[in-house]
Amino acid sequence: MLKACLNGGRDRQAHPAVPLTAAELAADAARCAALGVAAVHVHPRNEAGVESLRPAVIADALTAIRTARPGLPVGVSTGAWIVPDPAARVAAVRAWPVLPDFASVNAHEPGAEAVAAALHERGVLVEAGLWTLDAVAAYRRWRVPAGRVLVECMAEDVAVALADASRVLAALPADAPSVLLHAEGPATWPVLAEAVRRGLHTRIGLEDTLCLPDGSPAADNAALVAAAVAVGAS
Repeated sequence: MLKACLNGGRDRQAHPAVPLTAAELAADAARCAALGVAAVHVHPRNEAGVESLRPAVIADALTAIRTARPGLPVGVSTGAWIVPDPAARVAAVRAWPVLPDFASVNAHEPGAEAVAAALHERGVLVEAGLWTLDAVAAYRRWRVPAGRVLVECMAEDVAVALADASRVLAALPADAPSVLLHAEGPATWPVLAEAVRRGLHTRIGLEDTLCLPDGSPAADNAALVAAAVAVGAS
């Protein structure tokens, strides 16, 4: 599976093509799906352009994307930087009138298991975000099943990111669910190629990188997806 991560925490100062509004996310999702992605991951924004877990904000983004591309699985982030208080994150999830198909939960964050439990109770597939070996240890203690594991290489140095990927993958429990491997910044493309080599899911988009494999600036998410599809086919 190739997933498109459309915006993350970036704004228009980072890149003029970062989609922010529900309509922009929907248009980008449709373009990327037409190029071959099997799912999209988005960080919906409120009227001020700030990431939000508010029910209306989540509903607007999900509804717009599903209208533009029916059947395309859509996921959101529940990162603690969006709503720092774990109880408030749980309350937000329980108040969502429109549910995503999946949602990422960073295992190292306070209250991660409670957020994962709230998602699971509502039938949302949980993606356990694992950045470090300590995060793997925290995930192993969860009593909530994850539907997918995200091995997320946060180091910018390529050699370090690839080494981190190998260590985290080796530390996963034998019964771990399917794995999506990705990185951010300069390590994005080497780690994506490693995911392809290992036969793992991966992702690409302006959340992770602003550049194409040759280092040149990417015009938009569609350009990054086209490049990733080419890597997978090579």
